[in-house]
Amino acid sequence: MNYIKHLTGFFERVIQDKTLNPTHISLYISLFQFWNCNRFKNPISISRDEVMRISKISSKATYHKCLKNLHELGYIKYEPSYNPFKGSHVIMFNFTEDLKPQPKTSSKNEPFSEPLSKQVVNKNDTSAKQAVVPSINNTNEVNILNNSNLGKPEQSLKNRNDNFLDNEETNSKEKKLRKKKKGFTEPGLLEIITYFQENNFPEIEAQKFFNYFSSVGWLVGGKTQMVNWKAAAENWMLNAEKFKGVAANHQHLTTSTNKNYAEPL
Repeated sequence: MNYIKHLTGFFERVIQDKTLNPTHISLYISLFQFWNCNRFKNPISISRDEVMRISKISSKATYHKCLKNLHELGYIKYEPSYNPFKGSHVIMFNFTEDLKPQPKTSSKNEPFSEPLSKQVVNKNDTSAKQAVVPSINNTNEVNILNNSNLGKPEQSLKNRNDNFLDNEETNSKEKKLRKKKKGFTEPGLLEIITYFQENNFPEIEAQKFFNYFSSVGWLVGGKTQMVNWKAAAENWMLNAEKFKGVAANHQHLTTSTNKNYAEPL
């Protein structure tokens, strides 16, 4: 007995049978296991406790109800035994003959195809071509455009080059807008040093000021174009005085490797 065909036939009957539930199927599979252990010989002797344990049915009422339903629906033949020392008998039916023959294919590795008469043929074309059905997922114009470029590497490369040129053009415009000064002229390093010295500030601070704002394109806060560099220089000087006071306080916290931690700070 081919148990694979038998189970296939059983599940085909289950698909059509709306009266069965998962408990019926679980009980039948348990009975099938008993039948398998008996080398597919009928009848098989079953034990209620053993079948309930395998099928995961905890209620005796549910067990007897499902067993009776399988008997009435023609899946098994149940012969109960009212002797507690003798098991009940079940006859399993063979469902291998219930299988419908499958359509044969031309080759094992080739899928089944419809006859040429059922395919759509263009009357204006001498060759028979199968109609192309658009995919349900390709409903928007973006996907249609992308699909049209498949198999066309030259067109796809041209589109990428066009996008690259557009991005380059946009970036160049942004750079020009940044370089465009609204009434502002970038000062030179010598001019900044002279202004810092006039305010009694060292040349090194003037170089720091020039290097910083030159690196950010003379933008205040990285976004706003500078209008008056002298006002920005005065703010730089005021902040430098504040940082000097903070640095002086931090010097008291410095220590060496020979620090005596028993002494207070």
